[in-house]
Parts: sequence; C-alpha cells; structure tokens
Amino acid sequence: MLDDALKGQLKAYLERITQPIELVPSVDESEASRDLLELLREIAEQSPKVTLQASVDDVRKPSFVIRRTGSEVQVRFAGLPMGHEFTSLVLALLQVGGYPPKLSDEVVEQIRSIDGDFHFETYMSLSCHNCPDVVQALNAMSVLNPRIRHTTIDGALFQAEVEERQIMAVPAVFLNGQFFASGRMGVEEILAKIDTGAARRDAARLSAKAPYDVLIVGGGPAGAAAAIYAARKGIRTGIVAERFGGQVLDTLGIENFISVSQTEGPKFAAALEQHVRQYEVDLMTAQRADKLVPATAEGGLAEVHLANGGVLKARSVILATGARWRNLNVPGEQEYRNRGVAYCPHCDGPLFKGKRVAVIGGGNSGVEAAIDLAGIVQHVTLLEFADQLKADAVLVRKLQSLPNVTIHTHAQTTEITGDGQKVNGLTYTDRTSGQSHHVELEGVFVQIGLVPNTEWLKGTVELNRYGEIVIDAKCHTSVPGVFAAGDATTVPYKQIVIAAGEGATAALSAFDHLIRTSAPQTA
Repeated sequence: MLDDALKGQLKAYLERITQPIELVPSVDESEASRDLLELLREIAEQSPKVTLQASVDDVRKPSFVIRRTGSEVQVRFAGLPMGHEFTSLVLALLQVGGYPPKLSDEVVEQIRSIDGDFHFETYMSLSCHNCPDVVQALNAMSVLNPRIRHTTIDGALFQAEVEERQIMAVPAVFLNGQFFASGRMGVEEILAKIDTGAARRDAARLSAKAPYDVLIVGGGPAGAAAAIYAARKGIRTGIVAERFGGQVLDTLGIENFISVSQTEGPKFAAALEQHVRQYEVDLMTAQRADKLVPATAEGGLAEVHLANGGVLKARSVILATGARWRNLNVPGEQEYRNRGVAYCPHCDGPLFKGKRVAVIGGGNSGVEAAIDLAGIVQHVTLLEFADQLKADAVLVRKLQSLPNVTIHTHAQTTEITGDGQKVNGLTYTDRTSGQSHHVELEGVFVQIGLVPNTEWLKGTVELNRYGEIVIDAKCHTSVPGVFAAGDATTVPYKQIVIAAGEGATAALSAFDHLIRTSAPQTA
C-alpha cells in the first residue's frame, strides 16, 4: 500500500508519538479488507509504539480504530483513508499517540469543557479536498474530549449507507444519528454549533479588542496579501474571515500562480496562512461580517459588525470578501441542493459513480468538471447557454473525444426536477428552436461562474450592477478610509495572482491614507 518513500516519512512522523497506540481492525474476506490489513501492518512496522490487534466484529467492514492503549481516546475510520485523507490518518495516529493538535489554548479548553455525549459520523470521498478539514477537526475534538466520538466513512465504499441516508454531497456530517451539517468546516465552526454559549462569549471578546490601524475583511489571497503588506509597515493589523483561504479552498489544481508550477487549493491556502502568521497579524476566523459603519469624521474609526454581535473598530478597512459559486436560480435548485444538486465535482463526483449527471456551464470550470466526471459516472450531459463552449480549445477537444459525454449548446436550463427526495432530471429549452427537453439523470453540477460576497455592503459603498465593489486603480472605494481588493471588486480577470496583487495595492493605499490622516484622539 505504501511505497518506501512514504514509509520513511511515516516512520519519521511516528517518532513524535509519546504514548502507545493500538490499531484494531474489523474486516471480512473482501479485497478492501485485505488492503486495509496490509496498510495497518505497514503502519505498525514503522514504530514500536504502534501495535496491530486481532480483528473484531464491527458493524462496518472494513473499518479500524486507532486507540490509545489503556484509555478511552480513540478515532475510527470506515474504509481506507488514502488520497486526500491520508494526512487525516497520519494526524490521527499522532494525536491519539499524544502529539497535541495545533489549536489555541482557548479552543482546547473550550473543547474539553463541553458537556454532553456527541457521536459524529462524517461521510467523505477520497477525492474530496474539502473533507479533510472536517475529518481532522472532529478527530482532534474526539482526542481532546472522550465524550466526543468520531467515525470517518468512505461514502464510495459504503454505498448502502449513502443511499439510505440520501447523501449526495460530501462532507456530510451526522450527530447522534441525525444530520448535522455539510460542507467545509473547521473546529471553530463546529464548536459554534454545539456550544450554545460560544457566540455570546466570542462577541464580547471581539468587541473588547483595541482598534486596528488596518482591518481586513476576508481571508483569501487578496486578504492574505493585504495583511502581509500592512503588517510589514509595523501597523496594527487584523483579519476577520469566515474561513482562511476563501474560494481557494474549493480549487483543486493551481498551475498558473507565478513561481509555483503546480499545487492544490488547500495546500496553497495553508501556505498563505503560514505566511501571514509569521507577522503580527490578529487572525479571527469563523466570523462573518454583516455590516460596515464608516467613520463619521476624517481620522475616525470605522466599525465592522459581525453576525454574532461583536463589533471591531479600525482606522481603515480593506474589503476582500471574494466570491462564491453562482446559482442557476431555477425551480428545484435550492430544494435539491446537496440532494443531487452539487457545485464541487471533485468532492461529490464519487457519490455518482455509475450514474447519469449533467454539468451546467461551458467555461473552463464546467468543461474540466465534465471531463473529470466522465471517468467516474455512466454519462455526462453538458449544457451551455451560448452558441459554443467558452473553455480553452485544448479542454474542448478533450471533452469532445469522450464517448460518454453529450454536449448541448444554445441550452437554457429551466428546471431541476426530483421525486421529493432527490434529483431525477432537468428540463432545458433549446434557444434555437424553442423546444423544451427533459433529461433523466441523478445529479446536476452547477458551474456557471461567480457572484461577489457583497450583499452586506449595499447602501454603504458603491457597487456596480453585478454587485462588485467599485474601485479605482489604487483600490479606493467610494468611502474614505475603506479599500477593496480581489474577486469582490470591479478588477477584471478573477485570478489568484491578480487578487494577491490587488491585496498588496490595497494595503499600500491604506497605509498611505493612515500617514496622511490624523489618528483619533483618545480621552
């Protein structure tokens, strides 16, 4: 299962564990079980502190438990955590073995003090780049608090469960047998959902913070670049964001960031955060801004109000809230979201193995999604509104060469249909003939571009008709002391490298504003 290089890396990691651990499998005669036993044997061979126990009769086969010897600390996997989840496996081994999770003392204490019994189950796919964050967060929580249990389940391997629970998007998390949440989440977001007093305490803590010279709203490439450039000027800098990395976290392959020939979105986001943390930047994640109150006088303090009731103050603000997937806004889309309607083919594609799906959108993202899905599903129908596909020619040629792909241009999707539980088809109109057609299928992947995250700014800063923040060449908005950068703005060509450059420009403009503006007087 593991090549020599990977075994060497694993051996080095396992030298960090301080307490003995046991690997307890539950297997049958299947090939997957044989592969799991081979993997566990190879892991146990890398450290004298790791032992492989005899198989037990668990309800899921193949599955295994990583257990700290003589204690209740354990983590459970159902399936083989390879692919994107191999890192989750390594971290689970380390943390069950006594190596502390990389969490702040405040968060660790919050996890340990939670009262109640929580059994989480996370359904994931090995190709999902969003799933590891959720898996690793819940694993860390279960290590720190024995009353929290977590099982990671490979949805592709346990299809019967996926069908029974009608899971059509990953990660999908269940708590004590009931649906809990779906999509990417970190420890802070999970805690906010199960620790009912957390939001109130968080709001008070944030409101008590001293004013910032520069407060950046958004943690993507633009926000990260702005933070680094601001902090290097020696001014008090803060970032507030729902999740650090932003839309980059939902990007699989990155091959056009200059000097980085190839990487993946989550890795790139981790590198951004690591770089930001090298400076004195106050990083506040799992926080959503919902109101901007500009300063009432030159040199005064602007306020950013948060969804939890907290209020942050700053002499200047940089808006870098990015964008999100655009919705079709047709009947059935919201009703069947995560029940056949999906937006991430890399994450959710394996759940549709052997089924029929559609991809809406003929740009690069749509065509790439169709190519990827064609290797997994039975058939792909791609629908493009315009008269031709807008993707790069090399991608279009690849798509056209695939035998299980049907392409319709001049196609306007008018409805996504279902049986009340999940998607069973879609209806589109041929814009040339005016005829309506219905396609029977099980999944719809929407890939029609982006919409800026700026609804909360309406009436405060000038927005164009697309909802983008209007900026000038130096990232000034219509409000003095408020700047903006990245995909949320009118800057053309929504690219990572452009967003990062704009973030740097916004920070330099904010610094220029500060040195030309008197600071507010304190009593």
